Amino acid sequence: MISGMPGQRLVYRLYARRLRGQLSSDRLPRHVGIIMDGNRRWARQQDMADQRLGHRYGAEHAENVLSWCERAGIRHVTVFVCSAENLASRSSAEMAFLMRVIEQVVSGKLSQDPAWRVHIAGDLDLLPDSTARALKQAVEASSTCPTDAHLTLAVGYGGRQEVVDAFRALLAEHAQLGTPLAQLAETITPEDIARHLYTAGQPEPDLVIRTSGEQRLSNFLLWQSAYSELYFCEAYWPAFREIDFLRALRSYAARTRRHDR
Repeated sequence: MISGMPGQRLVYRLYARRLRGQLSSDRLPRHVGIIMDGNRRWARQQDMADQRLGHRYGAEHAENVLSWCERAGIRHVTVFVCSAENLASRSSAEMAFLMRVIEQVVSGKLSQDPAWRVHIAGDLDLLPDSTARALKQAVEASSTCPTDAHLTLAVGYGGRQEVVDAFRALLAEHAQLGTPLAQLAETITPEDIARHLYTAGQPEPDLVIRTSGEQRLSNFLLWQSAYSELYFCEAYWPAFREIDFLRALRSYAARTRRHDR
């Protein structure tokens, strides 16, 4: 939502239109990864007595950002919803609240009349049964969605653990084939590992956006983002505006991609 006086809203819309006009479709990212950071700090800034409410506002705002991606023609989006570290380190009350929010969101528009095909990245065994069930239902409900738009939800996710799990799956596969370990060590390729990642079959992110001013990946898509462009925005996630998003796309379009270094 755009706040402020009518004149301010008009200036905002004109500026957003100008930014969109500066973007060329052939210079836009195919896949955007988003680290949605700053929900609790935003709630504290808004003087909310219960800072957990920031997660609800953040989840609701994600729908706006997806609509911006649709408008820009971006067909692959991965959002960092909840890390494995969050589940281990945050209070049980906060995580229970967040899980309920996730269940409500995925059981709503992502499952009913979905515009995006939903994929999950993460260890569902770390989540409450009700949350894991809601996520699986969203994947199933959207599987026949007649669209080429793909949304990956990283929930209970950790980039290091993803790579470990991929190695385990690869080793188990070759154990069944009877491949000698020495032979596997000689022939293993990055592609062998990539096809066992949680995100197998999805393109790697061209651009990773993180809100809240923090400038780190925090264990998000470590393997996949090896050559991604990074963009850090000062705004907290619930206050992330369309012009902030368009500025990120403009920054990406102005860069020279270097996939080999």
